[in-house]
Amino acid sequence: MSAERAVVAATEHAPGLWIRGVVPPLRLADYRLAAFDMDSTLISIECVDELAAMVGRRAEVAALTEAAMRGEIADYKESLRRRVALLKGAPESALQAVYDERLRLNPGVERFVGTCRAAGLHTLLVSGGFTFFAERVRARLAIDEARANVLEIEDGRLTGRMVDQPWGDICDGAEKRRALLQVCARLGVEPARAIAIGDGANDLPMMAAAGLSIAFHAKPAVREQATIAITRGGMDRVLEVLGVE
Repeated sequence: MSAERAVVAATEHAPGLWIRGVVPPLRLADYRLAAFDMDSTLISIECVDELAAMVGRRAEVAALTEAAMRGEIADYKESLRRRVALLKGAPESALQAVYDERLRLNPGVERFVGTCRAAGLHTLLVSGGFTFFAERVRARLAIDEARANVLEIEDGRLTGRMVDQPWGDICDGAEKRRALLQVCARLGVEPARAIAIGDGANDLPMMAAAGLSIAFHAKPAVREQATIAITRGGMDRVLEVLGVE
């Protein structure tokens, strides 16, 4: 299905705001968990691409990132390993430089996350990116918890590898889904009462597991499967469907 047909197949609730299979207004209070992707969802950049730019490898890494997000590379873990390997030798200081100089929250993110928290939803950041950025974004938005990948650093430089964690090696699509389901189980709520927000193919497993899926300026494969797709404006446009002014 083409991106154009996918969008046309949905109902245009308002310009740039598409819905599929639901009748608004929904009720935010019916949900207990909101799970967010980070790169290109909560924030405006792909951190791995920006790190690659610091070592002159942006074009190579960005091409792999784009293919992975479109779903053209089936093995996300291998794609990420290849991209991280190209970062070998980058100074540790590049992480802070990317955060300070290039990382920006996407429009409407602060309002939507804040509204979820005010409504009593537990919030989860679950990212195929890196903990250096995920933990800072989590703290900035007062998100309850985060899961992401750890870059290995030795002698002040990236080694081109990642560090295994207690839950596994790499946070890919399957791990995002597992994280959402684990948090739901811990909270004692059904996945139907979870919201999942993302933009790339590796977000589809957690979006499929959640009761409400939101594609935010997403790739065509994601838009055509989401309950709500935002193609214009900020993330807080979701609140138009959720009956929140």
